[in-house]
Amino acid sequence: MENSLYDELLQEVFRKLPSSSSSSVSLVCKRWLRLYRSSTTSLSLRLTPHSSLTIPSLSSFLSHHPFLSSLSLSLSPHLSLSPHLLSLISSSCSNLLALSLTPFPLSISSLLSLSTSCPRLTSLCITLPRPLCFNWVPSFPCLKQLSISLSSDEGNPGGVNSGEESEDFDSELGLESLCVVGIRGDDLGLGCLWRRCTKLKKLKLQSCQGVGGPYSSFVKCLHGINEIELRTCRSVVYGILFELVEYCHSLNFLLVHDGGSREGLLQFLTQSRSKVRKFDLRLPLDLNNGHLLAMAENFNKLTSLRLQSCCLVTGQGLKALAGACGGLEELALVNCDVVEREPGLLATLGQHLRQLRKLDLSHNEMLLDKEFVSMLVSCSRLIDLRVRGCKGLTGVTVVSMVRSCKHLQNVDFMHCFGIDSGAVELFVKNSSRLKRMEVEGTKLSDAAKMWASSKFIEVVV
Repeated sequence: MENSLYDELLQEVFRKLPSSSSSSVSLVCKRWLRLYRSSTTSLSLRLTPHSSLTIPSLSSFLSHHPFLSSLSLSLSPHLSLSPHLLSLISSSCSNLLALSLTPFPLSISSLLSLSTSCPRLTSLCITLPRPLCFNWVPSFPCLKQLSISLSSDEGNPGGVNSGEESEDFDSELGLESLCVVGIRGDDLGLGCLWRRCTKLKKLKLQSCQGVGGPYSSFVKCLHGINEIELRTCRSVVYGILFELVEYCHSLNFLLVHDGGSREGLLQFLTQSRSKVRKFDLRLPLDLNNGHLLAMAENFNKLTSLRLQSCCLVTGQGLKALAGACGGLEELALVNCDVVEREPGLLATLGQHLRQLRKLDLSHNEMLLDKEFVSMLVSCSRLIDLRVRGCKGLTGVTVVSMVRSCKHLQNVDFMHCFGIDSGAVELFVKNSSRLKRMEVEGTKLSDAAKMWASSKFIEVVV
């Protein structure tokens, strides 16, 4: 039978295999190994001094993957990203569209050389040294996604970029997604990048103490922004939210994690003209009921709300929001003690939010069956349910899920110590649409494994 399958048919089968199964394909025979490699389009590699894949053997390894379009390469601290290694990658992967090289900084000359050898790159993830310079970006004409981590530059602390902005360039950039990690308060050089990113749709800033230039340049990239993520950026959150109110009217997703501005967020929620549909907030001491009430009044078309570790929120704010946003399709209350603190809250939320498709109540350790089940009764449309780390839940919850949630496709039971192997087996056996389940391997009985295999359910342990 193996000989009767054409190469093209086998390759198509290999492409559709889940990652958990694909690794065993190459062990069948040499033909399957060759076809598996030729059908592989994405690789993630880590080079260490002790790994079997060394720099000299990397060229040979990559030559067996002629259709590779995405490569992620991480080097251990004992290795360096030499020009020879970069040349080897570019010469061996002529079809590359996405490239990630971490964590060593790339020189400008290396980037210019890379742009010549890989002109079709649409996605690039790199580390840049200081002082900052972005004159190389126009050399990648197809680039749509750019992720930059700024070197810690420990040898040149403070003031290294305090001289002048890097030289501007005239060409407009086609970038649609930009991520910048590690902007310091004294950094300059990003002004030219902000001014030329007029087509930007998604912006992510992480661990930033500034915006790398004047706000008058930064606002140039905000006009068409649809999504913005601010992670651990307390120093600039207020300023960015203020500018979003003034210059960005197309925003539909806002994420703020670990360091916000209580006043800046409230100002945004009350004055923004954007029709934000999705909020993702992890603000333990910066989010309160006032923000939720403003959200309920001005963003009643919300489809997704994710709250994590929001200690100051009470049932009053959540009930008001649920009453105003009945079309909500995704709700996450992760490690929010209001879930455990206020009896009857989940039942009320379930009655208002009958359109929910995704529900995440992970890491609410004291959540009990009675409270959770009272919500599930009203949420019959759920397809994705996550209760990871909810130690108080038992098999009673699982029985309710089988009865009330007939459409579940993805479930996370991990670290729910009250849910035993019998309950897991019952769930797998009686869930007709389940596609993926996360649970400890010790809770998988032989019968559960058999049912999961026969129903093609992916089990993550």
